[in-house]
Amino acid sequence: MNFVDTNTTQTLEIKQSKFISHLIPYYSYEFILNELKKSHPKARHFVVAYRFLNEFNQIMEYSSDDGEPKGTSGKPTLIVLQGAKIINSAIITVRYFGGVKLGTGGLARAYSDATHLVLMASVLKEYKEEVFVTICFEYTYLRKIEYECLSCNIEIIEKNFTVSSIYKLKSDKNSMKIFLSKVQRLVEII
Repeated sequence: MNFVDTNTTQTLEIKQSKFISHLIPYYSYEFILNELKKSHPKARHFVVAYRFLNEFNQIMEYSSDDGEPKGTSGKPTLIVLQGAKIINSAIITVRYFGGVKLGTGGLARAYSDATHLVLMASVLKEYKEEVFVTICFEYTYLRKIEYECLSCNIEIIEKNFTVSSIYKLKSDKNSMKIFLSKVQRLVEII
């Protein structure tokens, strides 16, 4: 699965109708939708589709045709997102009507093509489920622990030094598993 962490915009013109697609991170969806509605007051439609992971790691999906004929815009956009295995991302396509009706098939193709166009122009990142682990260890092992964190690509979120050292760590599951196997005799997981 992939996701985006930056905004990407592409424009497709078909028979004088403009389809301006915005691929954005899901967390900024509502804000950007409101901003687009303010900045494009003459646009006819704001078609949206998004996919995100909820707290139970289930993929939640939504699409809206926003006044276009049912099933001709939101659903084709969502199908492209599904096919590309995009999560935690949203697409908002702003449409300016050009005066020529495209028909239901033409609309579906236009929205799909606009989505493909913005996907091709964007930088996709691979999604890896993150885990958080808190470890406790003796201060004498500090250099070894920090070296292994660096070599296993483990992010140290928090450091506390009391009688012993306590680190809160963040990483993907696989890297964390490798790290913990390397330092298992030196640390205690709390």
